[in-house]
Amino acid sequence: MAKEIEFKLALAPAGPEALRRHPRLAGLEPRTTQLGNTYFDTPDGRLESERMALRLRHADGRLLQTLKTSGQGSGGLSTRGEWEWEVMGPGLDLGRLADLPPIEALGEGVLGELRPRFATDFAREIWWWEQDGTAIEIALDLGEIESDAHSVPIRELELELKDGDPAALIELAEALAERVPLRPSDTSKAARGAALLAGRWTLPDGGSAPAWLHRAVVALDAHADTGDAAFREAAREAFLQLAERHADVEPMARRLAEALRHDDWLNADTGRTLLALSRHLPDAVALG
Repeated sequence: MAKEIEFKLALAPAGPEALRRHPRLAGLEPRTTQLGNTYFDTPDGRLESERMALRLRHADGRLLQTLKTSGQGSGGLSTRGEWEWEVMGPGLDLGRLADLPPIEALGEGVLGELRPRFATDFAREIWWWEQDGTAIEIALDLGEIESDAHSVPIRELELELKDGDPAALIELAEALAERVPLRPSDTSKAARGAALLAGRWTLPDGGSAPAWLHRAVVALDAHADTGDAAFREAAREAFLQLAERHADVEPMARRLAEALRHDDWLNADTGRTLLALSRHLPDAVALG
């Protein structure tokens, strides 16, 4: 098992082009690949309920099978367990999958019920960024999540730590946010696909300061995919709860709540404020 440590960021429509022009990427040549992914689960969503994601990925002529387990994080930063290996295809490698501890824990019968559930198709531009012993893969994903006749766009940035201190991820995100309209995102492509398939989003509870931040960020993810103003209002309410309960972050939380009154709220200023709030509230919560 490997541990995946990454910072996930959602971009405004102008974000991808602003990212490509960012000084931090000057002189770095991106590598572009097309990734087609099929996600599997049981008809009753057993893996989803256990916060796992299983996929087959077509990438550069190879077929990769990946299992990701539930993560810890908040405000865009996450740590997850991950198993990945190349398979012959065309279907899942059930033999090796059966030997993985998270699958064994589900008991007998799960493997026989696995079915394709939804798909993602996107282009990935990758820059390799290194400085002072830190190595980070910067991946810009542009495409779609598809389930039955429904789809939602993918326009996100993943900063994955390959070597060094995880604090470097938020430092790089803050540097990019000086010129790129972006915000933290706590919802994986798998969780977004499951919500699209089910036709509903469920928001996590608040409680602690990191939990209120997580609820706000997931509500913004839901609003981006559904356009439902109720989710934007739920994010506002979560920031107001933060402001009322935690004096040390009150100014930032109120600034974000006020910004969400406006349709054009996602800009460089709100992105930087959200990242500052993430840095101030580093404690992790359970992620889907």
